[in-house]
Amino acid sequence: VQLVESGGGLVQPGGSLRLSCAASRFTFSFSRYDTRWYRQAPGQERELVAAITSGGGSTNYADSVKGRFTISRDNARNTVYLQMNSLKPEDTAVYYCNCRLNARYDYWGQGTQVTVSS
Repeated sequence: VQLVESGGGLVQPGGSLRLSCAASRFTFSFSRYDTRWYRQAPGQERELVAAITSGGGSTNYADSVKGRFTISRDNARNTVYLQMNSLKPEDTAVYYCNCRLNARYDYWGQGTQVTVSS
């Protein structure tokens, strides 16, 4: 099982980034997994940023990112995305992708750093 995040980097406040999370070697079809993006800033607990159901029909966002971030998925490509617009310094964190079918089939990526700074 492999989850590989990409798309992080350094961006100025107000800028945009698009994170990708590519899944491979899952036991079951990727389309069966609910998928989430979390983030963890230094000295803080990991927090849920956005979630999308297996079929993509329902999404949820943390209040701090509503209206700025959009989660989406392409089940044909086994990939989930996080479009991040109007970035703020407080969005600086390591962003992690999580795919979960149940407690047994619950996978995490290695994380990608997002730094928002002028």
